[in-house]
Amino acid sequence: MIATRRLEPADWPQVERIYAEGIEDGEATFEAATPAWEDFDAGKRADLRLVAVDEAGAVVGWAAASAVSARAAYRGVVEHSVYVARASRGRGIGRILLDALIGAAEEAGVWTIQSSIFPENAASLRLHEAAGFRVVGRREAIATSVRGPHAGRWRDTVLVERRSTRNGREDP
Repeated sequence: MIATRRLEPADWPQVERIYAEGIEDGEATFEAATPAWEDFDAGKRADLRLVAVDEAGAVVGWAAASAVSARAAYRGVVEHSVYVARASRGRGIGRILLDALIGAAEEAGVWTIQSSIFPENAASLRLHEAAGFRVVGRREAIATSVRGPHAGRWRDTVLVERRSTRNGREDP
């Protein structure tokens, strides 16, 4: 049984390990290294940080969202990430986390959740589509990867978003 709860500072060592796996795999982010807890904490909304824990209480995944802008007009728009530990992938944990993040975002008044996903990350694209996200664009050769099998190569990203129907917005 997998449960979700708020990400607490004490979870950081396990969250950082999972984050590092995603960086090493080269299909989750352009980041070259995990941030310090203080930077992660400052960059993610406290109300939109979750962990998935297994029956033993071990963190097996995390999701978090950041404001896309400090401008008031974008107060309901966030960019999110979902990471699952290598050993726990393929068990539906990403969907559990994403559904929980969507619920938390709805409660927080968020009207748009977005993310950029590498087109080679077919599992993440399928997950997001199943959770109600749609592709709204593709950014070609936006940056070069530093880690993983694509290191040194220019990469595209696929921009996906999910619009809330509970917070005064509907999909266009």
